[in-house]
Amino acid sequence: MKPKSRWFLTDANLTTVTNWLAVFVLCALLFWAGSTLWMRLHYVYTNDAQITRYINPIISRVGGYVVSVDYHDHQMVKRGDTLLIIDNREYKYEADQANASVYKEHAEMNVLSSQKQILIEEHEALKKSIAANEARVKKQQLEFDRYQYLYEERSATAQQLEEVKATLDIYRSELAALEHKLEASQERVHDVEVQKTVVTAEKNRLSAAAGRKHLDVGYTIVRAPYDGMIGKRSIEEGQMINAGEVLGFIVNTETPTWVTANFKETQLRYLHIHDQVEVIADAYPGRVFKGKIISISPATGSSFSLLPPDNATGNFVKIVQRVPVRIELDKKQDERVLRSGMNVNVSIAKHQNSESNI
Repeated sequence: MKPKSRWFLTDANLTTVTNWLAVFVLCALLFWAGSTLWMRLHYVYTNDAQITRYINPIISRVGGYVVSVDYHDHQMVKRGDTLLIIDNREYKYEADQANASVYKEHAEMNVLSSQKQILIEEHEALKKSIAANEARVKKQQLEFDRYQYLYEERSATAQQLEEVKATLDIYRSELAALEHKLEASQERVHDVEVQKTVVTAEKNRLSAAAGRKHLDVGYTIVRAPYDGMIGKRSIEEGQMINAGEVLGFIVNTETPTWVTANFKETQLRYLHIHDQVEVIADAYPGRVFKGKIISISPATGSSFSLLPPDNATGNFVKIVQRVPVRIELDKKQDERVLRSGMNVNVSIAKHQNSESNI
């Protein structure tokens, strides 16, 4: 009879353990159901969210032979750090040639300035000569008037009058010639001024071209545009690269870290600009990151796709659309541990006193 009693005792113990286990599971389910219901009543939640940062390609503005690569994969860099050096000798020769052209135009300008100064001096000399000839013509005119009077009074001969008249005509012709030379001198000065304008324009053009060549020399050193972390490096020393070729990627660490959360359209009525947000990353389940909503997309994600859905085809199936919401994380916390593209879970408390969600 004892073995039978032991069997009954064992069955009773199993029943007790099973009952307690069932009670525990039931309590756990009730707790889970209660917490889920409480979350749904008080929070808006989505797990369709990713970390977002600006990722820009490293691009060279000139092509050439790579002589040095000073960065590695996943390296932290500061703004202005040298990333890449391209052989700049060809660009320096072109810059020197452009500078020589500028110097040539500068020398031409000096020559024209000297010519203008000479012409101005000749012009002043002609003015003095004209003044002297005008005085001589005036004196000879008085002499002619006197002989004219004497001739009329028969105190001078016609030959004397003709000689005085001829001398006056010669003086007048010389004065007219000097006046023509003065006008020509003025025209030559004007021509020099026009030539200087042309040379100045050409000099400015060549100076701009020389400045462009010097920019190319500077572009042979590729520097970090901002503080960041290098992503994937795709260049080595000794390679020939072209202008605009992607040489790697850099993640900007100067700008804030964002979360792009895709909420259902039925949840939008609870979202407002500047609402406080709690973010939990799958990589760090024990840490809560704080943030706030800074913008809500003006359209659903499908509207920005290459082939947006066309519901007028006759095969309409209603699907709840999602709207991208941008959330900026608080910089006071160590949000840099979050990498771009990580999956996160976003929770937003309902009924916050915030601005409109438009």
